[in-house]
Amino acid sequence: MESYVLFLLCIACTMGFPAGILTDTEKHNEAFAKEYLKKFYRFEGEGTSRSALLDKIQKMQNFFGLEVTARLNEETIDVMKQPRCGVPDIARFSTFSGNAVWKKKDLTYRILNYTPDMTRNDVDRAIEKAFKVWSDVVPLTFTRIYDRVSDIEMLFAYRDHKDSLPFDGPSGILAHAFAPGDNIGGDVHFDEDEKWTSGSAGTNLFLVAAHELGHSLGLDHSNDPNALMYPTYHYINPNTFQLPQDDINGIHSLYGTKENPIIPIINCQEQISFDAVTTLRGDILFFKNRSFWRKTAGKSEIEQHEISSFWPSLPADIDAAYENQKKDQVLLFKGTKYWVLRGYTVQEGFPKNIYELGFPLTVTQIDAAVHDDETGRTYFFINDRYWSYNEETSQMDKESPQRISKGFPGVGNKVEAAFRSNGMLYLFSGNQQYEFSTTNRKVTRLLKYTSWLNC
Repeated sequence: MESYVLFLLCIACTMGFPAGILTDTEKHNEAFAKEYLKKFYRFEGEGTSRSALLDKIQKMQNFFGLEVTARLNEETIDVMKQPRCGVPDIARFSTFSGNAVWKKKDLTYRILNYTPDMTRNDVDRAIEKAFKVWSDVVPLTFTRIYDRVSDIEMLFAYRDHKDSLPFDGPSGILAHAFAPGDNIGGDVHFDEDEKWTSGSAGTNLFLVAAHELGHSLGLDHSNDPNALMYPTYHYINPNTFQLPQDDINGIHSLYGTKENPIIPIINCQEQISFDAVTTLRGDILFFKNRSFWRKTAGKSEIEQHEISSFWPSLPADIDAAYENQKKDQVLLFKGTKYWVLRGYTVQEGFPKNIYELGFPLTVTQIDAAVHDDETGRTYFFINDRYWSYNEETSQMDKESPQRISKGFPGVGNKVEAAFRSNGMLYLFSGNQQYEFSTTNRKVTRLLKYTSWLNC
């Protein structure tokens, strides 16, 4: 990302026109091309020979798979005008000069400010998903922090933002990033003049962030048009995005492959129990020991993950969990502590003490929890009792605790895990799963314990 002083050298001959008769459009294209080559192909401008300029044009054409003519034809100019990353181009999957890599496996990141184009939640979700693109394939973890300088600082900025690489307004350069290292190394900057979105309109933040993070980890640009690290922007549906093989090859060359974690495979013939179950923005998560299974809305297959691969700061053996959709929060409990997720991001200031919720000191562990949107109550199951928590007033109901057999007749005396779906509660006890209607206060169906896992 070097910056060079540029002097406009006449290249009329390279465009197929005799010197002195260039049109205004051709003069504009000539000046634009020189500036482009200065930024992305290290054209040094003043003092360089015509052959050096022709060489840079040929390199650019070759990189993008264009016909190599050394002429600034319409196809070449069109590619130069496409929205793109601000990092210079090199070749296929490649790494920055000197193969700069992080010397540690656990990295931190911080979001310094937000674009007004998107909600904060949508920005957080896009950035988190972009990090996951890379942590899924290499043995690196990324943890968000708030109160100190992180390894990878991320910000939105206009034009000159004090890093010697000013942005250029709408379109053109969308963002840039720095190779691994101290100070500004690894940082990612987004051009605030773009219209950032989470969809196909404007510029999709997730796609650009995932690309820039490739640079933050040490990758340079690829000349494979299908690669994430291709320099120019093109929209791909984030919900179906999969990291292309060229990018996987590149990042593996820097950090090696991610060992497959030892995760218990679901055996539908064996008896199984869950530590906790919760919904999360349409997904259902089933926790067991160090792992969890994820059932994604609209997909038949069940994903298996280690808890630490998603949330390095969370403990294993989660006791209980529940989602409050109205607040867009998931609470996870372990012993006397609890954490809050918004999307897949652990929120700042956690863990906190469960006694802040109103539990007496005699409660040291929660067996299960579930939130009922209709009543606005969260039910905490502890031994043979349950506590009813009013989410609006942030207080326990005066009648708490009560016997499970009284509030949830037909379920039994202990609930190990619980969640809510389609207006019904699903309570796991022993080797049974109970579908329970809070409206009718009765069990409506007995289900197989593992029915949600395609068993």
